[in-house]
Amino acid sequence: MSKHFEDARYYLGRATEHAKAGVVEELEPVEARVKELVGREDEEPEPEPSRLDKLQADLKDLEERAEGEAREAVASARKRVAEYRGKDTAAE
Repeated sequence: MSKHFEDARYYLGRATEHAKAGVVEELEPVEARVKELVGREDEEPEPEPSRLDKLQADLKDLEERAEGEAREAVASARKRVAEYRGKDTAAE
């Protein structure tokens, strides 16, 4: 049962990340308009991430992708084992 909760937590985290990115993307024009009206449009842009920050972000993405692929492989293997065992018991 805990495996189901782990999977749900993983997908909930992914959904949260995507929702956050969508909200940020949708609100960018509103933020720009408000800054323009308030007169704060001259703010310095955020500094670009350092090489270390980029590398850490890339590693995190790779880790998440590998985790997802590993989960799929394990689920596929479990399914094949279950099917194999089901055939063995049916032949007996």
